[in-house]
Amino acid sequence: MKKLILTTAILALTAGASFAETVRMGTEGAYPPYNFINDKGEVDGFERDLGDKLCEMASLTCEWVTTDWDGIIPNLQSGNYDVIIAGMSITKERAEVVEFTQNYIPPAMSAYMALDAGVDVNAAPVSAQTGTIQAGHVQESGATLVEFATPDETVAAVRNGEADAVFADKEYLAPILAESNGQFVWAGKDVALGDGVGMAFRKSDTALRDKFDAGITSMKADGSLNELIVKWFGDTVAKY
Repeated sequence: MKKLILTTAILALTAGASFAETVRMGTEGAYPPYNFINDKGEVDGFERDLGDKLCEMASLTCEWVTTDWDGIIPNLQSGNYDVIIAGMSITKERAEVVEFTQNYIPPAMSAYMALDAGVDVNAAPVSAQTGTIQAGHVQESGATLVEFATPDETVAAVRNGEADAVFADKEYLAPILAESNGQFVWAGKDVALGDGVGMAFRKSDTALRDKFDAGITSMKADGSLNELIVKWFGDTVAKY
């Protein structure tokens, strides 16, 4: 069965070889370990490794472009890049305007991080990044949503008292909590949101989407996607 899956994926990857050689990969560059800017000023992280590998498999050249999160879909639609690969959760609402691949991170947990474990996360001011599924959840929960443009600002808001807790992907918050020397603690209960993280394309770019989707299928089948997940997130997170 695995051989059949791999064969199908390879055929899909090699189809349409006349496609453009360079693909512009749009990311935020501010959401480690998914994506961030390293000391050399380059895009780095799990999605950099994944995107480069998928481009290699499809005989494409990746060109990386960074953009603010709150304009990431409009900039895709405007043609500033060809792909979004930026820790974007697959949701029905987003799927109405963009075309997603299958997920390359399984559905994961979102978590609340605070200075006090006893914070009532359903009533207190809670920070979240603008335009995320976490912000939508906070708004619906009864808590007071305090929105910020970047992930760093959502965490800083808890430190400086603008919010009592921050709500974000647990994989993003976990290393911050671990390095806080006890300043931060988990609060409330973890929440499962979205259908995993996928790459997003313009609705008209289904052929390009299919190339990357076939690559994700192949990497799931041969175990290399799990290897990347463990490399960047550790071996306790959900895998395929």
